[in-house]
Amino acid sequence: MDVTFLLNGESVELRDVNATETLLDWLRNARGLTGTKEGCNEGDCGACTVMVQDEDGNRALNACILFLPQLNGKSIRTVEGLASPLGDLHPVQKTMIEHHGSQCGFCTPGFIASMATSHLNGDTDHATALAGNLCRCTGYVPILRAAKAAEDQPAPPHLSDFTLPDASSALQGDVVQPETADQLAEWYMANPDATLIAGATDVGLWVTKNLRTLPKVAFLNRCTDLQQITETEDSITIGAGVTVARLIPLMDELHPSLGQMLRRYGSAQVRAAATIGGNIANGSPIGDGPPALIALGATLHLRRDLSRREIPLQDFFVDYGKQDRAEGEFVEAITLPKQADRLKCYKLSKRFDQDISAVCGCFYIDVAEGMVTGARIAFGGMAGIPKRATHVEQALIGQPWTDDTIAAAWEAWAQDFTPLSDMRASAEYRLEAARNMLSRYFLEDLGGDVSVHDVSAEVQP
Repeated sequence: MDVTFLLNGESVELRDVNATETLLDWLRNARGLTGTKEGCNEGDCGACTVMVQDEDGNRALNACILFLPQLNGKSIRTVEGLASPLGDLHPVQKTMIEHHGSQCGFCTPGFIASMATSHLNGDTDHATALAGNLCRCTGYVPILRAAKAAEDQPAPPHLSDFTLPDASSALQGDVVQPETADQLAEWYMANPDATLIAGATDVGLWVTKNLRTLPKVAFLNRCTDLQQITETEDSITIGAGVTVARLIPLMDELHPSLGQMLRRYGSAQVRAAATIGGNIANGSPIGDGPPALIALGATLHLRRDLSRREIPLQDFFVDYGKQDRAEGEFVEAITLPKQADRLKCYKLSKRFDQDISAVCGCFYIDVAEGMVTGARIAFGGMAGIPKRATHVEQALIGQPWTDDTIAAAWEAWAQDFTPLSDMRASAEYRLEAARNMLSRYFLEDLGGDVSVHDVSAEVQP
C-alpha cells in the first residue's frame, strides 16, 4: 500500500511499502536519521521514542513496533526535528543540558521526544510520562529536574503549525487499511487468515523478535467507528479500537482502581497505541484488561461479516491460545453495565511500572447490611486463561462480610486455580498472593490503608 505522512515538517510519500517495516528501521536505514535508537526493539526501553501527531493530538510512541502504514496521514517528529528551523534548541533540550541529564546519550533522544510531547501537551506528570524511558547511567533525578525546569517555557510554534496530509485508505489486496468496521468485516470475511493490527504493541514483537512475515494484514487505526465510547442510562459501550490511554480518564471517573492499574499497563508510549480490543482478542492469560472487565460483568460484541453476537467476556476465553471466535470474526466492542463502584484491582509484578503481571486479581463484591450479596472475582496469571474464581465467589455469597468468612474460603482457592511456576513466580506464591488479595480487599473495604505506594518523594529543584 501507499503511505503519506509528514516527517519533521516535510511531506513523505512512499509507494508499495513493506507492511511490517517499522518506522525505526525506515528512519535509520532509508533516511539516515540515526538519532532514534534501537535498544530493546520491543517497546520497553523508550530509546526509539518519536512524537506522532494527528487529529487526536500529540503522542509519544515507540518507533520500533510502529509499522509504516500506521503513520498514514500523520505527522512524525524525531529528535532531529524538535529544534526550530533556525536551529534554536527545544526547551527540553536546553534544560537537559543545563541539568546534566545525559551521560552516554544513548537513551537521551527517546527521553527528549517523550519530554517534548509532554511539554506540548502541558502534561506535568513527568514520572508517569517518562516511565517508559529507561536510563542506565545518568539516573532519573537530573532528567526529571530538566523536565520540570522546562514546564513554563512556551512550546515552539513549528511543532503545531502544520497541516496533516491527505491519506487514502487501501481497501483491496493483501494489505488494507479500512476506514469503517463494515469495510473491515467484508475484507476479513474474504481473508480470514489475515492478521488484524490495531496498535501493534503485541504484533510488533512477532516481527521484531520472532522475525515472522505477515502476508495478509489489515491495519485498523483508521476505523473511527471502532474508536467510539457510547454511553446510555445503564451501560457504556467501548469500541475495540479505543486505546488504553483513552480509557484511563473514563475509569478514573467510574472505577478509579482500574484507572490506577491501567497506568501500570506498559508505558505511556504503549498505552497511547494499545487498544482494549487487541488486549482481549490476543487471549493472553496475563493480560491485565480482561480480569477487571470480567469482574465488572462485561459483555463482548463479536462481528462476522453482517452477523453480530454477544457473549459474556469470561466465555470468550476457552483454553490457552484458544478463544470462542470463528474464522473471519473480530472483536467489535465491549459493554460495561453502569453500577456502583465496588471494583478493586491488584497487580503484582517485579517492577511497578510497565511490567507483566505475576498475578493480577480483580474483585467486585456486593455487601448489604453486613452480608455478601454478590461477588465477581477474576484473575490473570493464575491459569491458562483469564479466569473467574467461582468456588471462592460461592464461598462468600450469603455469608457475613467478616474475617471468618474470608478464612472459610481458604480451600476454595485451590478448587479454582492450579497455577504454574515460571520465571515470574512460583505456583505456591501465586496461590498465596491471590488469597491475600481477598484479605486486602476486605481490609480496604473497611477503610484500612493497604497500599505501600501512598509513600512518595518529590523531586527538589
